[in-house]
Amino acid sequence: MRILVAGSGGREHAVVNTLSRRGGHDLHAAPGNPGMAAVCECHPVKADDIQGLVALASRLGADLVVPGPEAPLVAGIADALEASGIPCFGPSAACARLEGSKWFAKELMTSAGVRTAPGLLCTTPGEVREATGGSWDGWVLKDDGLAAGKGVFLPDGEAGAEDALGRLFPGGGGRVVVERRLCGREVSIMAICSGVEALVLPPSRDHKRAYDGDRGPNTGGMGAVCPAPGIPDGFEDWALSNVVRPVLGELRRRGADYRGVLYAGMILAPEGPSVLEFNCRFGDPEAQAVLALLEGDIGAVFLSCATGKPDFSGIEVLPGASACVVMASGGYPGTYASGFRIDGIDNAGDVTVFHAGTAVSEGRLVTAGGRVLGVTGTGAGLGEALERAYAAVRGITFEGAFWREDIGAV
Repeated sequence: MRILVAGSGGREHAVVNTLSRRGGHDLHAAPGNPGMAAVCECHPVKADDIQGLVALASRLGADLVVPGPEAPLVAGIADALEASGIPCFGPSAACARLEGSKWFAKELMTSAGVRTAPGLLCTTPGEVREATGGSWDGWVLKDDGLAAGKGVFLPDGEAGAEDALGRLFPGGGGRVVVERRLCGREVSIMAICSGVEALVLPPSRDHKRAYDGDRGPNTGGMGAVCPAPGIPDGFEDWALSNVVRPVLGELRRRGADYRGVLYAGMILAPEGPSVLEFNCRFGDPEAQAVLALLEGDIGAVFLSCATGKPDFSGIEVLPGASACVVMASGGYPGTYASGFRIDGIDNAGDVTVFHAGTAVSEGRLVTAGGRVLGVTGTGAGLGEALERAYAAVRGITFEGAFWREDIGAV
C-alpha cells in the first residue's frame, strides 16, 4: 500500500516508523524531516497546504493519507481528500472542531454526558475577570482555538493573570474558555476510531511544563511515558464506555462520522476522571511513547478505519513500558535560536531518536525548532525504559540543549 503521511515533527516520524515495521508499505511524507527521510521519501509540500497535499496524493496514487498535525485537519484536509476519492485516516473538519474549538468540545461533552470541568466562554478580559470574581486561584484560562499546546494558563496571582490576558487577548479581542481548575494526576488516552467503533490504546502521561517539578510555562510536551503509572486497572475499557463512545455517538447524532485518532487529555480528580481537552490526532510526544509498544500492520488498520470498515485485529500491544524524553532548544517555549550542530545520535544505543525540529545544513544535522528530538526507550518496566532514554539523551549534544530530568516521576 502507498501511504502519505503529512507533517514534519516527532509525531509524524513516530507514525512513519511504526508503518515501516510491518506491511511492506511504500511510504511518503510531506514535508517530512531528516529522520523520516531514512524510512520514506519526502516531498516539499507543507502539511497545511491542502491543495498541494491533495495534488501530491493524487500524483503518487496514494492508497491512504495520514495527516499528523491538527491544523490541516481543522482546515478540512480529510474532506478535500474524500472529494478526490482518496481515503484519509483523520477526521473531517466538522469532527476536528473538537480540537479547533475548546468551547465546542465543552458543549458537546455536556450533551454526551461526559464529565468535564464547569466553564464559561468569554470574549473580553473584562468578562474573564467577572467570571473569576477577580480571584485567580482555582481557575484555568484556555485559548478557544488552536495554540500548539501553549494556550493554557493557570494564573497564580494578578501579575500572572495580566500576562495571560495579554497573550489570550492580543489587541483586546479573542475567545477564551474559563474553567474551574481540577486537581489530580493527568493521563492521556488515544483511541483509533471509525464511526462509533474504537480501540483505546494504552494510557500515557505527558509532561507539559517546561521544567522539573512541573514548573515553568506550558509547552507542546517535554516527554511522555506509557503506560501511565497509577492508572486503575481496566481504565481503557472505562474510557471507551464513558468518554470515547459517547462522544463518537453524539457526533454521529449531529451527522458527523469520526474516522481517525481521538485524543482525550484527562485528569484523575477526586470526584472521578474528567476530560480536560480533546485532540483530533495523535498526541506529541505521546505518540512516540505509545506507538513504540504497538506491533502489527498498523497501515491496514488505519485504512480499515478510513474506509468505514474498522478492523482492529491487526494491532498487538507489546508487554513492557516506554519513555520519551524531549530535548529542546534553549529558550523554548519562548524565543530560541536554531542552526546548531547535533552530535551523538549515531551512538545513542538501544533507543529510537525521533526528529521533531531538525534540518540538514551543509551536510550536517542541525537544530530547526523548539522541540528538537524525542529520545524514546523501551524496557520490561518503566524504570528500564527511562534509564535507556536518559542514557541516550546525555550522549547527544547541541548548543543550548535542555530537557526535564523527572519524566515519569511526577
